[in-house]
Amino acid sequence: MKERINLYKADPKAYEPMIMLEKYVEQTGLDKKLYHLIKMRASQINGCHYCINMHSRDAMKLGETAQRLFLLDAWRETDLFTEKERAVLALTEAMTKISEHHVPDDVYEEVAKHLTQQELVAVIMGIVAINGWNRMAITTHTPLD
Repeated sequence: MKERINLYKADPKAYEPMIMLEKYVEQTGLDKKLYHLIKMRASQINGCHYCINMHSRDAMKLGETAQRLFLLDAWRETDLFTEKERAVLALTEAMTKISEHHVPDDVYEEVAKHLTQQELVAVIMGIVAINGWNRMAITTHTPLD
């Protein structure tokens, strides 16, 4: 697949808001392994090869197991994920597929049981961020590195 445009080279300022959003999420203290699960799951749903590749490598560097990453798209079918992770993954899927069913009350209520308000804000903003990155990479045909 041929790259259509390199947004950063075309206009580096275009990346600044996304970088600021990432820095915000990072400074919240959101668990990095959990954030990579969010990034991986949204990227799987969106079909972003670039982000799946990058975040699987980054997650493994943090100690995430290959088994959990391989089974991430089947997280409901395994006991490899904690209740908190499962709630966050459900919210990630609902927000990523928001045009289908919006975010159901039961999904929101379940994740809210497992997170503080600050954590919930960080998770929501993290999901927003990765969906933005996915859309940029998919649209531009960003090549693997």
